Amino acid sequence: MQVIDWDLAVTTGTRLVRPGPQVSREEARQAVTELRTLSREAEGHVREFTKIHTETAPQPATIVDRPGWIRANVEGFRVVLEPLTDRVSNSANPPPAIVTAVGSRITGVEVGAVLAFLASRVLGQYELFLPPDPTGQEPAGRLTLVAPNIVHAEREMGVDPHDFRLWVCLHEETHRVQFTGVPWLREYVRSQMTEFLLASDLDLPTLLERLRGAADTVADVVRGGEGNLIDVIQSPAQKAILDRLTAVMTLVEGHGDYVMDAVGPSVVPSVAEIRGKFAHRREGGSRLDRTVRRLLGIEVKMKQYAEGSAFVHTVVGRVGMDGFNKIWTSSDTLPTTQEIADPGSWIDRVIGTPALPA
Repeated sequence: MQVIDWDLAVTTGTRLVRPGPQVSREEARQAVTELRTLSREAEGHVREFTKIHTETAPQPATIVDRPGWIRANVEGFRVVLEPLTDRVSNSANPPPAIVTAVGSRITGVEVGAVLAFLASRVLGQYELFLPPDPTGQEPAGRLTLVAPNIVHAEREMGVDPHDFRLWVCLHEETHRVQFTGVPWLREYVRSQMTEFLLASDLDLPTLLERLRGAADTVADVVRGGEGNLIDVIQSPAQKAILDRLTAVMTLVEGHGDYVMDAVGPSVVPSVAEIRGKFAHRREGGSRLDRTVRRLLGIEVKMKQYAEGSAFVHTVVGRVGMDGFNKIWTSSDTLPTTQEIADPGSWIDRVIGTPALPA
C-alpha cells in the first residue's frame, strides 16, 4: 500500500521548482569542480578543529541541481517513512483502496510542492537516510551541495565566490564529520524519527481534527501569527519525542554554525562580510516567503542555528573542545532543550565541577 505517491511527488516538485540562475556551461563546470575540491578541503579543517576523527575515508560531495535535490529527498523520505507505510499496510482495518489511491496522490502533490519551495533555498545538506546499498560498499550518508542555489546566493549577496563556497562547505562538512565520527548518532536520530512516526494517531476522527487545526493555523499565520503546521499535527506522545529530536538537531546545527565561524577567519578571508550578509539574507524575503517558512517550521530551524551555536560557544569556552566532545559519548550525554538554553546545567550534569588544583 502506498501512503504517498512518490513518483507524483517528484513530478510535481520538478515541474514547480523555479529555474536556477543563468550560467554558461563553463561556469557550471567550474562551480561543480570547485565545490567538490572545497568539500574535501573543508573536511580536513573541520576534523582538525573539532577533534572528531573517523575511520571513514573522505568522500567528495555530491553536486546536484534543484530537481536532483528533489529526487534525492524523495528517496530519503521513502526510507524514513517506511515504518509508517508498513504499519498502515499491515493494519487490521486498512482504509479502502479508493481512499488510499486518492489520498496518496493528494499527499504526493503536497510533498512535491513543499520540496519545490525548499529546492530553491537549500544550499546543502548531509543526507542521513539513503536507500540501502545492496553491496554494502557505499557509505550510509551523503553530503549534497546544491550548486545553483550556492551560485545564486553568492551573486545576490555580492560576496567572493571562492570564500562563500568554502564557508558553506565548512558548515555542511561538520555534519558529515558528526555523523561519521560519532557512530551511534545516526541510528539514534533514525530511531527517534521512527518512534515519532509510529506514535501518530491514524484514526479518521483524530486525523480530521488535526486537519481542522492545521487549517486554523494557516489562517492564523497568514494574519501574522506564530504557529506552524508541525506543532498542530502532533499527538501528545509525539511532542515528547519531538522535544528530543529538536534538542539533538539544535545541537548539530549549532555546532555546524559554530565550527563554520570559528574556522572561517583562518581560511576564509571575507568571513565577516559573508556572515553579516548571510544573516541579513536569512531574515529577508517577501511576506509570502516568510509566511510559508513559518508554516513549515523553517523559522524554528533558523532559531536553532542561533541557540545551538550559543550553547556550543559557551560550553567550549568553559571546558574546551575536549570537554565539549564528551557530548558525543552517548545519547545520555546529549543536551535537553532546557540545557541548550542553560549550558551551565549541561556542564554540571555531564562534566561535573572540576577539581581544584592541589
